[in-house]
Amino acid sequence: MVSERGLEVLRVIVHDYVESREPVGSKSIVDRHQFGVSAATIRNDMALLEEEELIAAPHTSSGRVPTDKGYRLFVNRMADLRPLSQAQRTAIETFLGNSSDLDEVLSRTVRLLSQLTNQVALVQYPTFSSAAVRHVELVRLSDTRVMSVLITDAGHVEQRTVDTGAVVDEAFLGKLRAKLNGLIGGRSLVEAGGLLAGFPEQFRPERRPVVDVVVASLIGQASAGRHEKLVMAGAANLVLTEDDFSGNLFPVLEAIEEQVTLLRLFGEMRSGDVDVVASIGRENESFGLAQTSVVASGYTASGGDIARVGVLGPTRMDYSSNMAAVRAVARYLSGLLGEH
Repeated sequence: MVSERGLEVLRVIVHDYVESREPVGSKSIVDRHQFGVSAATIRNDMALLEEEELIAAPHTSSGRVPTDKGYRLFVNRMADLRPLSQAQRTAIETFLGNSSDLDEVLSRTVRLLSQLTNQVALVQYPTFSSAAVRHVELVRLSDTRVMSVLITDAGHVEQRTVDTGAVVDEAFLGKLRAKLNGLIGGRSLVEAGGLLAGFPEQFRPERRPVVDVVVASLIGQASAGRHEKLVMAGAANLVLTEDDFSGNLFPVLEAIEEQVTLLRLFGEMRSGDVDVVASIGRENESFGLAQTSVVASGYTASGGDIARVGVLGPTRMDYSSNMAAVRAVARYLSGLLGEH
C-alpha cells in the first residue's frame, strides 16, 4: 500500500523525469520540492515505490524513473489537467474556425494538435453510419464526364468524377438528378446504397449504361462515408524523442503507418463517452507500440458516431498538458462540427 506521501513522491518523479529526461534521486527531490522530511525518508518512500514496481533504476546507483505501471497510477490519480494558455485556446479557435469543410477541419486539427503537444497527432473520421443524404448533385463537366456529389445532413461531402462512356445532355442529367434526390433524399447512407442498386432498371436500355456508371459512383460514395479512416501529422516528432525508445525506432514508425492498427487501438480505448483517456506502454504491446503512450478523447459530428482524436508519443510524455490539449481540441471539434 503506497502512502499519500509516497504518491506525491511518485508525482514529482514523473514530473521531473518528463522535464529533464534524467533519473531522479532522493537528494534532488528534497532540494527541489518542499516535503519537509530528510533525504533518508524520501529514499524509504522510493524503496516502497520500487517494491510496488512503480519506479525502477535504469542503472546501478542511479536515480529512479517511472515504469509503465507508475505512469498508469499517476494518470489515474491526476486530479487536474494543466490548463491551456489563452494563446493556445485562441490558436485552436482561429486555426480550426477558418476551415471550409470536414476534410480541411480534420487536416488542420492534426497539424495544430501536433504543434501544441510535440507528439504525433491522430484524428479519426466520423463514420456517419447514422447520417442521411441531404442532396445529390450531378455536374456536367464535358460531353462524357460527370461529377457526382453526395452531401449528407452532417455536412460531409463526397464527390467523384465519372466517365459515362456516352454523351450526356443537360436535360437528361436534370431528370436523373431529380429522380435520385427523390429516391434517396433524407435516407440513411445504408438505406441509400440498397435503394440505388435497382434504380437503373427504371430507365430505357439505351440510357442504362450511363445510369449504371453514375449509380455505381454514388453507391461507392455512400459506402465511403461509413468507412473508418485516420488523418495523421507530426511523425517527425518521434525522431526528436528517439532517445526515449530503446533499440530501433523503425518498428514504431512502421506500426503507426498502419491505419488498421491505430483504428483498432482507438477502438479499444473507447469508454462510451467523450472523456479523455490514456493507453500507456505495455497496454499497447499487442499493437506493436509497447514503448508508446496514446492520449485520446472522443468528439462528435452532427449525424456521426463518436470518433477519436489524440496524440501518440513516448511513455515519457507530459500527460497533463497533452490530455488538456486533446480534450480542448475534441470539445472544440464537437462544437464546430455539430453546427453543420
